[in-house]
Amino acid sequence: MIDSMQQIKQLCKEYTELSKEDINELITQANHILTRNLYPDNDVFIDVINELTGDAVVIFQREPLSKQSLYSKNIVGEKAQRKNEAAVYRTFETSLNTVGLLARSQENVMVRQRVYPIRNQRKNIGVVIVEDSVDEKMKNFLVAQSEAKNYQNIPIPITSKEFVTDNIDEGILIFNRKGYLVQMNRAAESYYHGFGYLEDILGMHYDNLSLDMSTFEQLNYLRSRNDVASSMEKEIKFGNLYFEMKYIFDEAEGTVIVIIHDVTEVRKKEAEISDKAVVIKEIHHRVKNNLQSVVSILSIQARRCQTDEAKKVLTESVYRIMAIARTHELLSKQLEDDISLKSVLDSVVENMHRCYENLYHITIDSEIETQLILESDTVVTIALVVNELIQNCYDHAFIDCKQGHIQVKVYEKNQYVNISIEDNGIGYQQDKKGQNNLGLQIVTSYVKEKLRGILEITSSEQGTKTFFYFKK
Repeated sequence: MIDSMQQIKQLCKEYTELSKEDINELITQANHILTRNLYPDNDVFIDVINELTGDAVVIFQREPLSKQSLYSKNIVGEKAQRKNEAAVYRTFETSLNTVGLLARSQENVMVRQRVYPIRNQRKNIGVVIVEDSVDEKMKNFLVAQSEAKNYQNIPIPITSKEFVTDNIDEGILIFNRKGYLVQMNRAAESYYHGFGYLEDILGMHYDNLSLDMSTFEQLNYLRSRNDVASSMEKEIKFGNLYFEMKYIFDEAEGTVIVIIHDVTEVRKKEAEISDKAVVIKEIHHRVKNNLQSVVSILSIQARRCQTDEAKKVLTESVYRIMAIARTHELLSKQLEDDISLKSVLDSVVENMHRCYENLYHITIDSEIETQLILESDTVVTIALVVNELIQNCYDHAFIDCKQGHIQVKVYEKNQYVNISIEDNGIGYQQDKKGQNNLGLQIVTSYVKEKLRGILEITSSEQGTKTFFYFKK
């Protein structure tokens, strides 16, 4: 017995992450089976779940005390496959007893299993498996088969042949008032075959077929409550699969119809999208950090420049990079690719005002519609254009002026986004404006080519207004 207990400890440490208390509980259960001579006519096992593979692993075996074992050798350390031992996996996943299911042993012998959960700290840590020869039909199973057959010939008005059609993808199970399965469709049969059920499930009790922790007694309790509707829905996880379950209660006939819809692929896609979104957020975060590093390097270089022209070029580059970085910063905090235009442009305006804080006599105001949500690429383009236009205002519009004002307006009208940057500066002659001005080249190129918009510039001695619009 000591060797058996040591073997349980060793196998649990090898295959599981169970706590010391969990392992002690498994040993206690094994001791009870040995010292109290429980199930003297049966092969008895204890299985746990391999944390890495998800397979059930045998950690304890006791042969029958009164007759020959169904096994020719010790199978401790071997795994139980789902396709061969549905009862074992069902009990692991539902915490419910599973009684009378057919199974195929590790020696390819057909047996019937009774499986009971072992729990500690409100979680399943293992199962006790009691096995019978197939020839020794268990009384409960025979009763179930017999009662089911008695109900199979009773007409159920809501379940015509067309209703239980084999062309329906959802699994349909119909249980009589005593909880035995009396009708099903091919999809349901296919589901349970996939779960590892080796025999015809028709005639089995609900408690042996439930995929969650519910029992037929609980369903009857819910049906008896006056505040419960004639149907209910819920989603469950069974192993690595996800199902939407619908329960329909027919009071007149006392039947329960269970509809099973497999949503595993949908949930996997959702999880995949969620994982990708997290990765994308992290990428945006890293891009923002890298851009900030570039800004720092350019700022240091600008301070070391000997000529004003070089310093100006580097500083302008810093402003452009900061406008892009702000967009990536916002995208790093959300899952969607669409982004608020106002949140980005507010940052651009604030950064420009801070960078030109020595020009205290120039004020800047913005009126930006809060509901404007655009794709991130579009927002980056707009941010760069607005950055260039505001920078031009600060650099050129207020030479020798005692005060000045810049107004930024953004609004949507008739599916078009309208943006204007207006100052009350000295203006300029557009035909004489240098064609080599990089800022204006960026504005013209981005508006026409990236936004596919229209650009209009008007300038006089009373100031300059740059207006552009594009279809949302």
